Amino acid sequence: MLAQAVKENDVPVRALTTGPHFHWFGYYDKWQFDPTDRYVLGNQVRFQGRSPQMTDSLCVGMVDTQDGDRWIDLDETRAWCWQQGCMLQWLPGKQSEVIWNDRDGDHFVSHILDVKTGKKRTIEAPIYTVNPDSTYAIHAEFGRVHDTRPGYGYAGVPDPSPRVLAPKDAGLWKVDLTTGVQRMLHSFADVGDIDDGISEPRGHKQWLNHMLWSPSGKKFCFLHRWELPKPHGDINGPFGTRLITMNADGSDPYVLDPYGQTSHFIWKDDDHILAWSWHPSHGDGFYLYTDRTRQVESVGRGVMVENGHCTYLPGNQWIVNDTYQDPELYQHPYLYEVATEKKFPIGDFCSPIEYHDEFRCDTHPRHSRDGRKIVIDSTHGGNGRQMYMLDVSSIVGPSIPL
Repeated sequence: MLAQAVKENDVPVRALTTGPHFHWFGYYDKWQFDPTDRYVLGNQVRFQGRSPQMTDSLCVGMVDTQDGDRWIDLDETRAWCWQQGCMLQWLPGKQSEVIWNDRDGDHFVSHILDVKTGKKRTIEAPIYTVNPDSTYAIHAEFGRVHDTRPGYGYAGVPDPSPRVLAPKDAGLWKVDLTTGVQRMLHSFADVGDIDDGISEPRGHKQWLNHMLWSPSGKKFCFLHRWELPKPHGDINGPFGTRLITMNADGSDPYVLDPYGQTSHFIWKDDDHILAWSWHPSHGDGFYLYTDRTRQVESVGRGVMVENGHCTYLPGNQWIVNDTYQDPELYQHPYLYEVATEKKFPIGDFCSPIEYHDEFRCDTHPRHSRDGRKIVIDSTHGGNGRQMYMLDVSSIVGPSIPL
């Protein structure tokens, strides 16, 4: 590890958590801050450096940023992974309710907890993404993801059809968060049969991942992935990916990016998705896709030149993004101003070399509701993965229009 764990910068960095336990949040596309921007959700675990087993529990909790960054235990779960935790998040449109995934014997469930009253209820299905009024959620098969993409699925409920390339009895599910009733919108076979004229998922083992509702909740998107031949001696081989959108009821599926290399993405509004991908116009880069069209616009060309976890701040005037480790092991979260196409570094954090593959700790920057604070996961402090808050108000200004 380099002697300098974090390079000097003008953005104040504050440790929200410390050892001896390890803390992180996970993915970048969920609400970590409560509506008041006081409480910050997180995961707590006592070990790192190995895959979670079905008996390993994780503590879900939150940090009170107005009371000495006090950690508050909320509950626990036995359905989690290193990259995305247990899908812990504040329920959209709610003031004090959180949701996360868990395992109950031979199936995955989700819990909704009111952190003020302590009232808790269980949904007999897991969730991946929750719509803006918290009435519905979407999920896929976490056991299958666990087999095909280590670090993103859950142990404890194996894929019942591991040798079936595209099962007809499993796939994409929609869950009613009031009644708990779920129904399958599309099977893996259904999704695999969507013909875009370019990609060729059929004949390969397939899975679904990275689901996200549009801002209005009228539609959602997800990544459809399939295994490609593994290079000799490799355990985890390459995979193809396409980005698909559809209406909230599962109708009118549309392959928005058919070129096989979609990676991280975020909705800008109901008609546009920003994603890192490959396109014949400019090769690798960030692109703004117009839904249900082949209209594509290059974004941040020559500035945002690396794949990262991108999110629009409120008002869509700024993008917060990051990078993977550079050759010196530093990760670089930053802000990108859309109007000026300028990049504003907000930190350079060293991640020791042992954090790699499934166990890597991406910074996954998440913004506060007012857009003035960013929380990252990082290992630069020498005490394992912990959460840090960056004050970016000096860059984005005193307020961001909603």
